[in-house]
Amino acid sequence: MDLTSIEAVLFDMDGTLVDSDAAVERAWATWAGEYGADIDAVLAVAHGAPAGRTVRIIRPDLDDAGVAAAAARQLELQYDDLSDVVPTPGAMALLAGLRLPWAVVTSADVRLAKARLGAAGIDAPVLVTVEDISAGKPDPEGYLRGASLLGVAPARCLVVEDAEVGVAAGRAAGAVVAALKGVDGDLRIRDVGELIPLLAR
Repeated sequence: MDLTSIEAVLFDMDGTLVDSDAAVERAWATWAGEYGADIDAVLAVAHGAPAGRTVRIIRPDLDDAGVAAAAARQLELQYDDLSDVVPTPGAMALLAGLRLPWAVVTSADVRLAKARLGAAGIDAPVLVTVEDISAGKPDPEGYLRGASLLGVAPARCLVVEDAEVGVAAGRAAGAVVAALKGVDGDLRIRDVGELIPLLAR
């Protein structure tokens, strides 16, 4: 795919730049036990989405305060679970050679994002978290904000994602989307290292 018109890259964090899938799933498994939820149903909607969105889907009986408390508990379970959080294959090589401006746009809050990126040894020049926006993925707000902070039109941004909600957000923002893990994007990749020759400038 020709990416010569791309002027900036907007990366999702979990599962895209940072391999944290095991930590994410451990936290949701513990949360599901505490909140009487089916873990398979939880994991079917949780990946890539803000915790609050998942809580609302799984526990529609909770009021706004209950959702906020349940989402906060889920994040709390993740903050210190960093023992096996590492960069994804190809991530460090891609970032080391990337000459385009880039940002991380994540459904995590800033504490968790900085903890995970730090554990993976990644220093994001621009970071957009769930606290910076009013609507999380699949809403495009996060990616639109990331593009704005980089000063690049969304249509000239490449969004790199591993979850359907993130791909939907990138597409709604008007960006080109590269997708991992068999998710259907404009470009399908096995790992982010495949982008190195495509983004060489």
